[in-house]
Amino acid sequence: MPYTMKPDEVYGLDIENTDYLKDHVNAPDRWVLNFGPQHPATHTTLRLVLELDGERVARCTPHIGYLHSGFEKLGEHHDYNQYVCTVSRMNYVSPIGNDIAWHTICEQLFDIDVTPRCKVVRTIMAELARIQDHLLSIGAAALDLGAFTGFLYGFNEREFIYDIVEYLSGQRFHPDWTRLGGAWRDIDDDEVFKRMIKDFIHNRLPKAQKDLESCLNRNRIFVDRLKGVGTISREDAIAWSLSGPVGRASGITRDIRKSEPYLCYADNWDGEGAEAVKFNVPISTDGDSLSRYLVRLEELHQSVGIIEQLIDKIPSGPIDTLSDSKLSIPEKGEVYGSIEGTIQLFELLMHNRGIDAPVGELYGAVESPNGELGYYIVANGTKYPTRVRTRPPSFVNYSVFPKLIEGHLVSDVVAVLGSLNIIAAELDR
Repeated sequence: MPYTMKPDEVYGLDIENTDYLKDHVNAPDRWVLNFGPQHPATHTTLRLVLELDGERVARCTPHIGYLHSGFEKLGEHHDYNQYVCTVSRMNYVSPIGNDIAWHTICEQLFDIDVTPRCKVVRTIMAELARIQDHLLSIGAAALDLGAFTGFLYGFNEREFIYDIVEYLSGQRFHPDWTRLGGAWRDIDDDEVFKRMIKDFIHNRLPKAQKDLESCLNRNRIFVDRLKGVGTISREDAIAWSLSGPVGRASGITRDIRKSEPYLCYADNWDGEGAEAVKFNVPISTDGDSLSRYLVRLEELHQSVGIIEQLIDKIPSGPIDTLSDSKLSIPEKGEVYGSIEGTIQLFELLMHNRGIDAPVGELYGAVESPNGELGYYIVANGTKYPTRVRTRPPSFVNYSVFPKLIEGHLVSDVVAVLGSLNIIAAELDR
């Protein structure tokens, strides 16, 4: 493999210091390696054009667009409830988290305060989505480095979360569960729901966490492949607008659940003085791939703590704020048994009918498993938004990848990429 340095230049070279590459970026004898777009370790459909100096990456140029689906444009043709079926597909790893994010932000536009019951259930499911996302991220990152067993430890428990999601929404993979002001259906049986959650957080997940930690945390090969690889400082992380575990691994303390609290992360969430759920925000200052792994690992513990605070406090009452109004879809019995219910259903679902939004624009964000997930909505007073734009955390975090990988070995590409947890549908949208 060709090198851009002459033999007499390499004597005395510190092989761990990659500053020499800065002077050889435009060298003519560069090997080009295409990483993707179809590659088993890319996590998704993306392409990296790697320019190599020996086995070191001198330049990396990412290419996206292989899964472009027009998700944002679809927002102009779907009403505020229909669009939930699209946003859940932007992050197919933890889709119910996107459902909750979209309608939590829409409710700010409509000035709707959901019921305490809805807030509790949404918060529980948002944390389950975080656990679901992190289990896959940790497991897949381990798999890329040869730890197949670690992947199984994480992936097995994700299936049980799908069982919980199915019990709640009726669908496993794309639940599309939330609605403006609430949800399309309530929990069938609170006790069954609680029992499933408790079994997961008290029995199944702790065992999986213990297995993961014992398999990876002291594994010399795994640690050496991550420690000091793909490092970014706090200052650079802020400059690149990194968020979530990627940003917090570099010392950024921001967590929207703390800085701009919503649902049960905010005080007085029930209107009767209830305190916000208590949790710590895991922070590291090393900024490398190992830190990003450890931050996600600790967030699993914090999410379990949040769920434990709420699972026995699910309030009674309706889950839908609009249940007594003409702005919610009536029950089937009302549709089949009364002309008023039939009219109400048609008024909501027929073309040029539905819930009209106030005229205005809004940007709102929540703390998704991968960072700040935001939506910018322009409303024109009809049932359809004029514009919908997404601030996807994977797109922003992925933008820093060339900076993280340049100077490292080709074998480090999968390690750094796995630490970012890139979701392709968020890139292309």
